[in-house]
Amino acid sequence: MIGVGVVGYGYWGPNLVRNFDAQANGRVAAVCDSRQEKLDLVKALYPSARTYLRLEDMLDDANVQAVAVATPVDTHYPLAMQCLEAGRHIFVEKPLTSSVETSEELIVEARKRGLTLMVDHTFLYTGAVRKLRQLVDEGEIGDIYEYDSVRVNLGLFQHDVNVVWDLAVHDLSIMDYLIDERPVAVSSCGISNIPGQTENTAYMTMFFDGPLIAHVHVSWLSPVKVRRTLLSGSKKMAIFDDLEPSEKVKLYDSGVTLAEDATSRYRMLVDYRTGDMWAPQIAPTEALALETEHFLDCVAHGKTPLSDGEAGLRVVRILEAASQSIAARGAPVDIV
Repeated sequence: MIGVGVVGYGYWGPNLVRNFDAQANGRVAAVCDSRQEKLDLVKALYPSARTYLRLEDMLDDANVQAVAVATPVDTHYPLAMQCLEAGRHIFVEKPLTSSVETSEELIVEARKRGLTLMVDHTFLYTGAVRKLRQLVDEGEIGDIYEYDSVRVNLGLFQHDVNVVWDLAVHDLSIMDYLIDERPVAVSSCGISNIPGQTENTAYMTMFFDGPLIAHVHVSWLSPVKVRRTLLSGSKKMAIFDDLEPSEKVKLYDSGVTLAEDATSRYRMLVDYRTGDMWAPQIAPTEALALETEHFLDCVAHGKTPLSDGEAGLRVVRILEAASQSIAARGAPVDIV
């Protein structure tokens, strides 16, 4: 039984506590938060969990073998590093850290100490995204031509990061999981419509060495909520709509083919193919339940997590380059 300590009982922390405490091979041993009223709530809901106002005190608790960090992005690095140096396995809310440099340092430290480092890329554990990966692996999509994602809604405005670091991280982690090829450059434009606040709307275009392009649109300033991803391939096209109650993934037997008869220069050389639509069955398991179970299994058996530090680093590389591109008014920035 692995004892987990959760740092931060704000927006996401309660979800982590609930899921870790429900696992057969783990339990919530402690919760740490700087606000006493939050800890009082923890004690009412989870009386067996110890509560701490300071991380240092929680790390002195021998019942805590692993720590989940659910705090603002700029605190991820110092808190995670403190946990690793104390010999604790670490689970970090997305994104891993606020820079490539600090993400690399966490990876090195975890590797040096033989500890598990996992990033909370929750969507990788949804039945819909896992089904998309299965379709890619089975060749149903064919060669991937385009990844296009829209993630917009009204709020929640963040004060410590812009909309790219808050929302686009989901789409970039999904893209990283579905597409084996890595982007080499990004062009990103963003704007802040609220004085004194970070960018609330942004458009990102990722470039690859091959004939593939990716586009992500994110916004906190939309009258409607949209969570839709298009994966276009040489054989079929797939749409993932996270707001659909049942048919979250739809596979379309649609595409284009080049005409073989090119005798006339005026003849249209592209033929369009329109076929059936198929909605595969999606596993209903809660993503965070599967993810927390996976983390504990990796800790117990020394496995490499699906969303390990390297996966988190790849996403942070894109986010950092996108921020530089926004500052340069959309100029392409190499992803290094």
